[in-house]
Amino acid sequence: MNAESQKKFEILQEKSKPFKALLYDVDGTLADNMPAHKAAYVAAASEYGIDLNDDIVEELAGWPTIDVASEIGKRYETNIEPLAFARLKSNIFIEQFVGQTKPIDYVLQHLLENVGKKKIGIVSGGSRSTLNITLDVIRVTGKFETLVCAGDTPEGKPSPQPFLLAAEQLDVAPVDCLVFEDGDPGVQGAIAAGMSWVRIDKI
Repeated sequence: MNAESQKKFEILQEKSKPFKALLYDVDGTLADNMPAHKAAYVAAASEYGIDLNDDIVEELAGWPTIDVASEIGKRYETNIEPLAFARLKSNIFIEQFVGQTKPIDYVLQHLLENVGKKKIGIVSGGSRSTLNITLDVIRVTGKFETLVCAGDTPEGKPSPQPFLLAAEQLDVAPVDCLVFEDGDPGVQGAIAAGMSWVRIDKI
């Protein structure tokens, strides 16, 4: 890590001290792959004749892909079958982009440093199949106790449900959990769950 990343890592370590469990988002938090996800959404949307403004991907960061697909259909007044769109987008991402995924070094180092010291969960709006590949590429597989992803709860971020399920699976009270996020929906979910949070892109 360079000096700036080392400083951010130390900030994360300091913030984590009071907590028993650490809950990490993946896309844009552990994995530096938001540009790739944007490109995959744009490519999928083009199959429906939509010239997608990729700002929507950042705006809805953390939402399950199927919910983003529904929102794209509404805004562009196009009849999109959300599940089919989500599968298309995931296939494009896996085929074209996932192998190039790099970790966000100071967040990954923070997770690895706390393995065996605190309970670790992954809470993402992505599909389990795509997440498993991403986590493998950035070498996080086997370093966490629970993975909550799209479809595991009736509602995804910004609902608190995914965070509360992770806390339940880790057997840790929400107040003892610290959430690491890069988007507003995830932060809103963490707050609603009664958890503390860090925006890794704002430290």
